[in-house]
Amino acid sequence: MTIVETLDQPRGEDIGPDPATLRAAIGPRAIVLVGMMGSGKSSVGRRLATRLGLPFVDADTEIETAAGMTIPEIFAQRGESEFRDGERRVISRILTTRAPLVLATGGGAFMNAETRARIAELGISIWLKAEPDVLMRRVRKRSNRPLLQTADPEATLRRMLAEREPVYALSDLTLLSRDDPHDVVVTAALAALDRHLHTPPDRKPAP
Repeated sequence: MTIVETLDQPRGEDIGPDPATLRAAIGPRAIVLVGMMGSGKSSVGRRLATRLGLPFVDADTEIETAAGMTIPEIFAQRGESEFRDGERRVISRILTTRAPLVLATGGGAFMNAETRARIAELGISIWLKAEPDVLMRRVRKRSNRPLLQTADPEATLRRMLAEREPVYALSDLTLLSRDDPHDVVVTAALAALDRHLHTPPDRKPAP
């Protein structure tokens, strides 16, 4: 089941559900942000965690710490397959031992079926969905994207997005975002979480 929250109108931090009440409803679960590189998972995640009074963890940072090298170095020295295996283990460990928290995952993490099952068991997933041109503008600002080190990064990104979107759509919630301020996205996330947690199962939309 997916709830879609569009972000057409700015919203202040004083509008929406009470964070303390929402935090209690979340209980021991993790809030897990998924989506493409450049969708704002880390920036939004930090602000969402602050609003909810929860710890924030960036899975990519945890992977780099565990491996003792940067993600580009892992890709270069060990390959994508070994990176994905480590990513799966790290996310499972975080969800099992450190929830409740807000967790930002890497762009490919949700593609792993075992990781999706773990998130479904222990968390609530939120897809930060952005259009290709928005994503491309953002990722151009950084050169540490191993999967975009190709002759045509934009075509690569569009192909990846086409492959991944059907899987991202399996998330519990979807936020449709453009170049909105991060706090607007956070307020929308709180509202969507509130509806998700307080709508009776028999009144929720079908998948």
